[in-house]
Amino acid sequence: MTSVPAELWDVSRLRFEETPPPALTTGQRTAMDRRWAVGVRANPTLFDGPVAALTGLVRDDAGGLSVSWTRLTYRCRYLRGIPDAPVVSGLFVAVLHPDGDGRLLVGRMSLTTSVPGRWQPPGGTLEPSVEGAALDLDVLRRHAARELAEETGSDTPADDLVPGPVVRDSRGGVGFLFTAPPRPARELRERQAESASADTASGANPEFDRVELIGSQSELRSLQGPVASYLELAAGRFFEA
Repeated sequence: MTSVPAELWDVSRLRFEETPPPALTTGQRTAMDRRWAVGVRANPTLFDGPVAALTGLVRDDAGGLSVSWTRLTYRCRYLRGIPDAPVVSGLFVAVLHPDGDGRLLVGRMSLTTSVPGRWQPPGGTLEPSVEGAALDLDVLRRHAARELAEETGSDTPADDLVPGPVVRDSRGGVGFLFTAPPRPARELRERQAESASADTASGANPEFDRVELIGSQSELRSLQGPVASYLELAAGRFFEA
């Protein structure tokens, strides 16, 4: 898929519609499966779990956003670049978590993740709920709280997360941003370190191998390594507010 500029949208209404999965030819499915197998050999921690994938997006002039989605698995990412294969982008949630001084927590993804070395807020790919259940803002909020807890050790309840703008990243993925209540910087660092230690002790790999608190766009740009394509827009909006 061709890279596109990241975008940020203020949304007043969200609507979700589930659609059937895209049809694949035998050749496309075989090519996808082969690519997935190569990816797993390179990173055995990859898991072909369920994902909510974007199939359509409509914005209106009144701030409404209609999102069409379908149930797929992580291997659908390997459709990219296969001739005539349907374009499938991801849906994700992200949490902007400030400290008491207004700095934002960002983490560097570990080597065992699908985007090793990338700096981003806590969050992750949206996983659909049980078969037949609809997506809505409450589902997004609960998923964001769960990702926040898993990656940082935060005990912030889902109801305390405030919905924010919607972003589109450079690969066409659509993300739903939330803001968590401020916590002291020391608490944020200690909870994340404790969470990472607990993961390691249990034989799991922490998703973040490093965290930083950034207080400006210039500090964000000074991070060593790639940065999530939407993060500069999202952080800029936060710092302006």
